[in-house]
This record gives sequence, structure tokens and C-alpha cells, in this order.
Amino acid sequence: MQRPDPDAADLLPLPTTTFHILMALADDDRHGYAIIQDVAERTGGEVTLSAGTLYRSIQRLLEQGLLEELTQRPAPELDDERRRYYRITAYGRSVAKAEAARLASLLRLARASGFLTGRA
Repeated sequence: MQRPDPDAADLLPLPTTTFHILMALADDDRHGYAIIQDVAERTGGEVTLSAGTLYRSIQRLLEQGLLEELTQRPAPELDDERRRYYRITAYGRSVAKAEAARLASLLRLARASGFLTGRA
């Protein structure tokens, strides 16, 4: 019998790297190098993931049930057999949404305190 996923809030706050990886997989399945490229592109190069950081994080996300490794592969002429492809799970999506809501709440508080308007 499969155990139910824990509450998404149980994993919050997410490490920044984890949140970036989940966002990179929100719209499409990707292999590791494509995740690295997506994160760098989304952040204008401000966040660059090393391969070691990425794959340690992916291993943890697989263990937590936030990602799954795909067994289906692209056509051989479009693929490199060394690549592993990943997909965000429904649980991973709910955790990412919970983290986004948490961050949005922090931004509301920062605005109300004047930290984003230059008042404080």
C-alpha cells in the first residue's frame, strides 16, 4: 500500500536550489543540463547550479517524491543515452505552490514594512 504524501507545508521553507529546480520542471520534462540552463536563463545568470549541487538536490527530491525519473526517452537521434530525464510530481507541484504562496506572503509583509518602497 502506497503511503499518502505528507502535507506540502511540512517541507517549507524550501532551499532556494530546490525551488529553482521545481520551477525549471513546471512546464516541461528536462534532463540535468537543461535544468541548469533553464535556471540560469530564468535568473539572468544570477543563479548558476553546478552539476554536483544539481544532482545531489535531484537525488533528495526523488527520495521526497517531488520528482520522478522518466523511463521513456526521446527518439535516439534526439537523445544522448547518458541523459536522465525528470518530471515534477503532483506532490512536487503542490509543494512548489505552497512555497510560492509563502514567499508572496513574505513580500506582502516586506512591502507593508517599507522594505521594498525605500520607506524604512
